[in-house]
Amino acid sequence: MADRVSQIASHLKRGLLTGQVAIITGAAQGIGAEAARLFANEGAKVIVADIDAKKCDEVAASIGSQAISVPGDLLDKAYIESLVQKAADFGNGKIHIIVNNAGYTWDGVVHKMTDKQWDSMIAVHCTAPFQLVRAAAPFFRVKDGEPRCIVNVSSTTGIHGNAGQLNYALAKAGITGFTKTIAKEWGPAFGVRANTVAFGHILTRLTAPKEDGAFVTGPDGEKIAIGIPQKQIQGREESAYADIPLRRPGTATEAASSILALASPLLSYVTGQTLMVTGGRNM
Repeated sequence: MADRVSQIASHLKRGLLTGQVAIITGAAQGIGAEAARLFANEGAKVIVADIDAKKCDEVAASIGSQAISVPGDLLDKAYIESLVQKAADFGNGKIHIIVNNAGYTWDGVVHKMTDKQWDSMIAVHCTAPFQLVRAAAPFFRVKDGEPRCIVNVSSTTGIHGNAGQLNYALAKAGITGFTKTIAKEWGPAFGVRANTVAFGHILTRLTAPKEDGAFVTGPDGEKIAIGIPQKQIQGREESAYADIPLRRPGTATEAASSILALASPLLSYVTGQTLMVTGGRNM
């Protein structure tokens, strides 16, 4: 016990993630970008991964020498292999943390949802994280005495469901089983921790008014509008938070801080869990 306390005290002095190398997907903006900055502030070397090359480069540049930008499409297997190799090169042959954060929503009611909407959500939220973790396995299935951790980003939609988001709900629910399986397979022999963070109402592009014009590029290059229609927001700004005990949405920094907590030595005995970051909603 005394040794453990001493180790934590040392981490707090040097930085919670000093000496560790982290891949963060979807890190060009929002929660991912904030996580990249927080990780770097705690001493980690950060690989900023995102499909938006310009913003990816900007985030890495804003961090400085602690980060590199490796833009690309996570649905491209060749990119995933390259991402892992560049991360290992940046980390002198080691990778310690993967944050599977990349994703978006493509809503539609059940009877009108297209196969493309369905397949796209499964691909980006489930298949891509699986392929990334699989590609990085040689750097996690090691016994060098150093911590290894995977944090998968989910949503309360994956736990409670949400009208108009069957595809997203299924994909995010799947992340829970994905996480627990990694914890059970890689924990016993290699000490790898795997946890999920499920976000509630966080202020990002996905919860901003759709009329703001935010979009993501779909699998065939089409622009997919994201956000919530203004008419669903107007007149209910106060009531929208009535079921949140803290009576407000969370910020991207607060969301990213929960990712940092799960990756840090402060939660070194926590694995296979889903952390609800909701301001108390649905408790």
